Amino acid sequence: MSTSDVTKEGIRGARPARDAVTGAVSTLDGHRRERPAGDGRGDGAEFRSYYDRPVLNQITWQARDIAGYLFLGGLAGGSSALAAGADLTGRPDLARPLRYTALAAVSGSLAALIHDLGRPERFLNMLRVVKWTSPMSVGSWILAGYGPLAAAAAASQATGLLPGPGRLAGLGAGVVGPAVAAYTAPLICNTAVPAWHDGYREMPFVFVGSGAAAAGGAGMIAAPLGQAGPARRAGIAGAALENAALAVMEKRMGMVAEPYKQGPGGTLMRAAKALTVAGAVGALFGGRSRAVSAVAGAALVAGSACTRFGVFKAGQASAADPKYTVVPQRQRIRDRERAAEQGGADGGEQAAQGPSGA
Repeated sequence: MSTSDVTKEGIRGARPARDAVTGAVSTLDGHRRERPAGDGRGDGAEFRSYYDRPVLNQITWQARDIAGYLFLGGLAGGSSALAAGADLTGRPDLARPLRYTALAAVSGSLAALIHDLGRPERFLNMLRVVKWTSPMSVGSWILAGYGPLAAAAAASQATGLLPGPGRLAGLGAGVVGPAVAAYTAPLICNTAVPAWHDGYREMPFVFVGSGAAAAGGAGMIAAPLGQAGPARRAGIAGAALENAALAVMEKRMGMVAEPYKQGPGGTLMRAAKALTVAGAVGALFGGRSRAVSAVAGAALVAGSACTRFGVFKAGQASAADPKYTVVPQRQRIRDRERAAEQGGADGGEQAAQGPSGA
C-alpha cells in the first residue's frame, strides 16, 4: 500500500523509486522540477520513467549481427546491380569479381540474420506468409528470391557451366539488388527507436547510397583500371547520395539526431563521412593509378561499414535515453493543441463576420 499523499504542494511521503517524472529536470540543489513547456533542449536534463526504467524496450540485438547484416546486404545488392551493368557494357573483369562479392556478402548477411534469430528455421517460418505491410516479411521474400540468383550467377561464372542461364541469373540479381540494399532501411525505421523511426524519409537514400559506395569500392579493388570506370562512378555517386541524405536527415530530425553526432554513433558516423569523402576523392583522381584506386575503394567499403554500425549505435543510444522519445511527443502534442486552438479561433472569427464576410 502506498504511504504517499497528494496535496496542493505536491506528493508527500513518496519513496525515491517513485519520484521519477518523465521529462523532469534535476537542479543543482538536488530538487526536481518540471521542464517548462516548449523547452525541448536536452542539455542538463535527466529524463526518467517509472522505477527508473527506460521509456522503450532496449535494443538487444548484437551489433556484429544486425549492423553486419545491414552492411553486407547493401554490399551484396549494390555489387549485383553494378555487375549486371558491367556485363551489359562488356566489362567481364569487373562483372566477375562483383558476382563473387555479391554471393559472399549475401551469404554473410543471411548468416548474421540467422545467428541473431537463433535457429535457421525461424527464417523459413517468415516465408510461410506474404504480408505487404511488414518490412520483415517483404524483406524475407526479397532475400529468398535474390540469394539463389546471386548464387547461380557466381557458380556459372566460376565453373563456366550454363553461361546463358548464369548470365540471366546475374541480370535478375542486378534487378533485385537495389531492393536488397534498400529494404533494411524501412525495416529498422518501422520500429519505435527514435533515431531510426524519425529518419524514415531519408534512411532509404542513405542505405542505397552506402550500398552503391561499398559496391563501387569493391569493384575498384578487384577490377583493372581499364574496366573500373563504372565502379569509380558508382563510388562517387554513392558517397555523395549517402552524405547528402544524412545531412538532410539530421537537419530535419533536430535534437533526435544527436546520437548521430555524439557518443559511439557520432564517432562512427564521423569516420564514415571521412572515409567516404576520401574514397570519393580517390575515385575521382585514381583512374591512372592501380594503387590509388584500390586504396580509395577500401576507404569506400570501410566507410559504408561505419555508416551501418553508426546507424545501429545511434539507435541504441536514442532508445536508452527517454528524452528522445518524450520531447518530440510533447512537441507534437503542443503543435496539435496550437493547431486546434488556431482552427477554433479562425472558425469563431468567420462565424462573427457572418455569411457576407463583413
